[in-house]
Amino acid sequence: MSDRRWITNHTRDPYVIKAQKDGYRSRASYKLIEIDDKYRLFHAGTVVLDLGAAPGGWSQVASQRSGDSGLIVAVDLLEMDAIAGVVDLKVDFTEPKALSDIGHALDGRPLDVVMSDMAPNLSGVRDIDQPRSTYLVELAIDIADEHLKVGGSFVAKCFEGEGIDRLRRSLKARFEKVINMKPKASRPKSREIYLTGLGKRAASHL
Repeated sequence: MSDRRWITNHTRDPYVIKAQKDGYRSRASYKLIEIDDKYRLFHAGTVVLDLGAAPGGWSQVASQRSGDSGLIVAVDLLEMDAIAGVVDLKVDFTEPKALSDIGHALDGRPLDVVMSDMAPNLSGVRDIDQPRSTYLVELAIDIADEHLKVGGSFVAKCFEGEGIDRLRRSLKARFEKVINMKPKASRPKSREIYLTGLGKRAASHL
């Protein structure tokens, strides 16, 4: 698809138009809203880690639904305009140092939710892009192992293809319930799905 055609389709997208009207930074906000409406990830005081947060659409939703007593830690290498109730960490979460930076930002508060709407820089070659996407989810799971409290929730974008069954098995070992979901705001031709883990098990179950 040409750049001009993509821009035309994007600006006509009903979720893009709705996001602009509702004050969200990204159409992706509606994906998280649908997931939360169904599975109740957030409540007053929720402590959330948003991986690959820029431009901030998911952090906006988490902040709104967690209230003033919540804490949202948004992690991304890209610049992100400030959001009320959100701590912005400009770090590369694939680096080992990121874990200590995240721990410092949490200030001893255990996480209720780890979420990631990340995708790798796509090459257009599935055999390259698929393992990159899977790797990002695996890193998010590692962080959940470290900081997500027992009973907590996990949401991550991934793509149908090689490695997805391994991710599902990994989450089923860690969570009481694992759901595959393609929100209505996902583009129809997209292979993306959202793996959601509810009720983190104690570490002894891993």
